[in-house]
Amino acid sequence: MSTAFQTAVRTNVQREKRYAAIDRLVASGDRTSLAVVVRTGGLDGEFRRRALEGLADCGGSELLAELADDTTIERSLRRRAEQLA
Repeated sequence: MSTAFQTAVRTNVQREKRYAAIDRLVASGDRTSLAVVVRTGGLDGEFRRRALEGLADCGGSELLAELADDTTIERSLRRRAEQLA
């Protein structure tokens, strides 16, 4: 996985650096890593929602549809994925 992905999911990283890492994933069109961020349990919801928004921004409709049906993630994230798909 990329350095940006590792920064996004590491627990001892400052909030601003995590946001910047997620934004780099969006800018590079790394939809797979963004979907993994959304699925990462234990990661604050704000980062997972940012990754969802990023998926929408970089054309990740298919992954958003998958996430909307993924019962392993929180219901609120599934609803948002469905709205964005």
